[in-house]
Amino acid sequence: MRWCEHITPILQQLHWLPVCQRVQFKIAVLVYKALHDLLPAYLAEDCQLASVSGRRQLRSSDIDSVQRTNKRLGDHSFAAAGPRVWNSLPTQL
Repeated sequence: MRWCEHITPILQQLHWLPVCQRVQFKIAVLVYKALHDLLPAYLAEDCQLASVSGRRQLRSSDIDSVQRTNKRLGDHSFAAAGPRVWNSLPTQL
């Protein structure tokens, strides 16, 4: 490919995701592994199902909870981004 050609057709041919979608895919894979005990404990402890973590059943328990952060940098942490990406997946998956 020449330097002046568009990269989009090449990325489609290689079946590569755009960077943002690739990051979300990797986070979703990490959360899946954390929930199935395939990750080290320091990552798995950030991702626990509410029913498994021993929390009380509340009226709001049917709403997926995500750790709140008050800084933009905190929103990018695995403890906050992991559940957010996992909760955004369709339930059929």
